[in-house]
Amino acid sequence: MRKLAILTSGGDSPGMNAAVRAAVRTAAVEDIEIIAFEDGYRGLLEDRTQRLGPRSVSDILDRGGTLIGSGRSEEFTTPEGLAKAAGALKEHQVDGLIVIGGDGSMRGAHELVQRGIACVGAPATIDNDLGGTDYCIGFDTALNTIIYDVSKIRDTASAMDRVFVVEVMGRESGMLALHAGLACGADAVVIPEIEFDYQEMFDRIRDASGRHKMHYVILVAEGACSVHEVAKRTTEETAEEVRVSVLGYIQRGGSPSALDRTLACRFGARAVELLAEGENDVMVGVLGEDLVTVPIAEAAGAKHDIDRSMYELIGRLAR
Repeated sequence: MRKLAILTSGGDSPGMNAAVRAAVRTAAVEDIEIIAFEDGYRGLLEDRTQRLGPRSVSDILDRGGTLIGSGRSEEFTTPEGLAKAAGALKEHQVDGLIVIGGDGSMRGAHELVQRGIACVGAPATIDNDLGGTDYCIGFDTALNTIIYDVSKIRDTASAMDRVFVVEVMGRESGMLALHAGLACGADAVVIPEIEFDYQEMFDRIRDASGRHKMHYVILVAEGACSVHEVAKRTTEETAEEVRVSVLGYIQRGGSPSALDRTLACRFGARAVELLAEGENDVMVGVLGEDLVTVPIAEAAGAKHDIDRSMYELIGRLAR
């Protein structure tokens, strides 16, 4: 193996830089050249590349975002776009492609495999919604960002004796909201995977003053429902002052946590090793402490099962 390509695709995740760095330096040890396509699949279609070496990835381990850019491309999802992308990779005579991203990125990698391109994926999404791995790059950092911000919101909620409805990212996945809800002591969590009992929540809010409870924090996964509708309905049912806070893209940024850095380093290095070993159409993941591989199509087609016992524990502890 003489030459590999790498790209980061979809929404950015803290730790992508660490994965790129690990892949580049692992390849250098094996005397394998690496080129990066800028801004994900869009840069692949536009043939925008840069050569990466050990020095070009210096001092990026602790940086959020992605040195080589990321993005999405509607053209890439078309048969014509896929053929063009595969042609660009063949023109550069690469022996394989490392794709760092989420479910859409993995589906794109699988499509390229069907067109004769060897691909290995590294899961990177704060939604943590890919199958075949316990954790994706970026999830832990985003989780800690939410916990930090909700702690501040709780301070003002307690001071002003108010209900706060906080929206967190997650699209169709409630993983961030679920884990953050338990870790930051939320009083209720609304996620798309489990039907929410609004009446029980309203009863608890009305009863809160009798329990000398000075605040009430509701976490809502963005894919579950409208956070503003939850706030409106809560005000109508309880007559409490309700405020809305949308954390937004702050969850994507920042220096990656220790967990995300180590995970990304392991994923990036292993992706190079897998391609060098002749593996194809697989995604590297982690189960427990062990690195594993899973077929890309299986990883992109599966979702994490929500731990209902964790969800129920949040309700038991919200007293």
